[in-house]
This record gives sequence, structure tokens and C-alpha cells, in this order.
Amino acid sequence: QVHLVESGGGLVQPGGSLRLSCAASGRAFSWEAMAWFRQAPGKEGELVAGVSWTDGSTYYADSVKGRFTISRDNAKNTVYLQMNNLKSEDTAVYYCQPTPTIAPTVPPGYWGQGTQVTVSS
Repeated sequence: QVHLVESGGGLVQPGGSLRLSCAASGRAFSWEAMAWFRQAPGKEGELVAGVSWTDGSTYYADSVKGRFTISRDNAKNTVYLQMNNLKSEDTAVYYCQPTPTIAPTVPPGYWGQGTQVTVSS
């Protein structure tokens, strides 16, 4: 069983920054990687970024490349998503999920409660 707690979301102005955290426990570490996905109202889920637990390799969607940074702290069982230069189109609920690769397909559902990110002036 996997337990995930996402946090760090909020309301931020365009150009601002947020840092999301995902605390994982249970069998999350039997998976190769952790990924962040996002779901905006009326839109399909989107893979944002992924990171390998073992070697730290990363993947980023083109829409966030150069603005977002994913990292992991194996000792704290936590994955982070540093989001800079936020845009209105980044508004969504963000979910973390254990995944078999750093660039997985979007899952049919999410195991955590997600954290809301709203970018608006």
C-alpha cells in the first residue's frame, strides 16, 4: 500500500514561485520513480515531471521545461517540485504518484489528495 501527502500549493501571481512537496510512505519505493501530474478543470491529465529514486534522472514536459525542477530526498522519502515563473496555464490540481518510469503515461486515477495551484493576478 502507498500513502502520499501532497502539499505546498496556493494562490500566486503570474511570474511567482511555489514549491510542492510529496511525502511518500509504504510501498512507494518498490516503484522506480515518482512523477508529478496535473489536472485542470475540463482538461485531460498531464505529466509534468518525473524523477528516478535510484539515479535521480529526470524528465520534464515541454510546457514546464526550464521553469520547473523536480528533485527527491531519499532520506526523507519526499519528492519536490520547484515551480518558477508560473503562468496562468499552470493552474491545476497537482498530484504525485509512484511510477515505473520517469516519463510514464497519465494514470486513470491518483492515490493522493492533490494540492491546488492557482496562478492569477
